Amino acid sequence: MIGPACIEERIGAIKAAVPLTNDVAVIMAYQLLALAVVDQLRAALLAVERYDEGIAAIALTLPDYALFSALPGAGAQRAPRLLAAFGEQRERFQSAREFQQYCGVAPVLEGRGQQSWVYWRWQCPKFLRQTMVEWSAQTITRSYWAGAYYRQQRDKGNTHQAAVRALAFKWIRVLFRCWQTRTPYDESIYLNSLRVRGSPLVGAAATG
Repeated sequence: MIGPACIEERIGAIKAAVPLTNDVAVIMAYQLLALAVVDQLRAALLAVERYDEGIAAIALTLPDYALFSALPGAGAQRAPRLLAAFGEQRERFQSAREFQQYCGVAPVLEGRGQQSWVYWRWQCPKFLRQTMVEWSAQTITRSYWAGAYYRQQRDKGNTHQAAVRALAFKWIRVLFRCWQTRTPYDESIYLNSLRVRGSPLVGAAATG
């Protein structure tokens, strides 16, 4: 993670840098290249803006959009991504486990005799996994139980990324149920179900 100290260090390094060359021909060529890249970036940003406008307009017309737009931390950017991730074909996935495996959030488990292995799932839609993990990270400060679960994972010694992936794994179970039943997520209802089951997350959420 880049912090203020890192930024200051890089600014200092730039100010103290010594030019590799004073050759006018080389410098001018790279100046022109930099200007060309800037023009390309401006065109790319304009195209992205048009895509965002088109996605926002279409998403509002889709019947399942309400399921994802109300999710904590989803917002105008991530709600359409979550909607596209699940799609409209409920029969495509028979269980939350299938979706967890498809999007790459579930690790690969293998075993032989008394030995077992757990490793990263490489074969999956990378952007889909990124969507689930990025959104889950946003819920840490917006959902009581999600924040409690994240802290629980960190207390176990897991890194930030590992804890967020574990949270994404858990969120998919919840979201899959909402998607299958076409029921918008309600934090109070889910917290009550955790309380009924005696989950430690409820107590942790209340005191966290």
